[in-house]
Amino acid sequence: MTELPARPLHARSLLAGLAALSLLAACGPADEPASPDAEPAADAPEPVAPTYEWGLPPGMPTPLVPATNPMSAAKVELGRRLFYDKRLSGNRTFSCASCHRQELAFTDGRAVGQGSTGELHTRSSMSLANIAYLARFTWGNPVLAELEQQAVVPIFGSEPVELGMKNMEAELLARVRAEPLYPPLFGEAFAGEAEPITVANIVKAISAFERTLISGRSPFDRYRTGDAAALSESARRGQDLFNSERLECFHCHGGFNLQDVTRYVGKPSVEARFHNTGLYNIGGTGAYPVGGQGIHEVTGVASDMGRMRSPTLRNIAVTAPYFHDGSAATLDDVIDHYAAGGRTIASGPNAGDGAANPYKDSLIIGFTLTAAERADLHAFFASLTDEAFLTDPRLADPWP
Repeated sequence: MTELPARPLHARSLLAGLAALSLLAACGPADEPASPDAEPAADAPEPVAPTYEWGLPPGMPTPLVPATNPMSAAKVELGRRLFYDKRLSGNRTFSCASCHRQELAFTDGRAVGQGSTGELHTRSSMSLANIAYLARFTWGNPVLAELEQQAVVPIFGSEPVELGMKNMEAELLARVRAEPLYPPLFGEAFAGEAEPITVANIVKAISAFERTLISGRSPFDRYRTGDAAALSESARRGQDLFNSERLECFHCHGGFNLQDVTRYVGKPSVEARFHNTGLYNIGGTGAYPVGGQGIHEVTGVASDMGRMRSPTLRNIAVTAPYFHDGSAATLDDVIDHYAAGGRTIASGPNAGDGAANPYKDSLIIGFTLTAAERADLHAFFASLTDEAFLTDPRLADPWP
């Protein structure tokens, strides 16, 4: 899911409202969450959500699931087919998987996303690994707090165009209904509904599948759950460096998901956090390029300029290029950026000393590394690669 480009606050609010309206219109009143104080109708017994077997890796918490979209194996399998189906794009050339490839930890290997019409976006396609644990979605939107809310935007959004189905809801449903596999799959996933093939249920099924994209079987995971031999001596030294006050990496990339904001069963409420890492400082004013200004694009608050959500570092060795705009080609470029305490751009329209950005996070202070220490960091980053996740056939394209 690429982030929306810059636009005035009122326009961003309008798009979020339109996305919500699209979902609610498809759901109808029966799918709206009830008030906590509402009593069930006498002739409508409370639904009982089926038990879902997550098959979680050791040490991974159970994801939170909204009551309006309970998990089921049938819904996940339906969502997998929809995720990989090019019929969900206006010109039938793209699917969700076009920007989220399994072998790249569900990124696309591009500096910035590219939509079905060829339009280049201003931000990169984020990894979907462990998206079930996120409290906010995309690079820099403090409003999108549910996966179902965000999932509408790539399908129907037009700024930028991703799948390009704006104003094509009827066409989308006609395409889905015409595929012989879909009616029985929707019927099983949404049993009891008179017409299970709806836009809302398409979004719910895709969201359910995306919640199963759980990465937790890397050497790092085996080590943290008790396998002392899972990490090399170099990787252990790199982990110590990563978690040191000297480098400060762990403040934004800590915990089981190597990021600073997660939620799960037992931890439902979290504070959203966003960071300016000194990537830009155009003209010494603190400015970032249009389309990459972080939550400032939503809030309009000056100090929010350049503040982005910290992505997970899981599978980081296979998700190059890096940063929200893909402007760091390699992990060495990323290390150099943080070692300098911010990036200096000597010339051109984005020239400026990022280390002097007035809105930069106070934890970005710079450091020095020996060649051996740099090698140890690389060994630690490599230990975050979950080969089972990258090759799991349950997450792969099910279409012939």
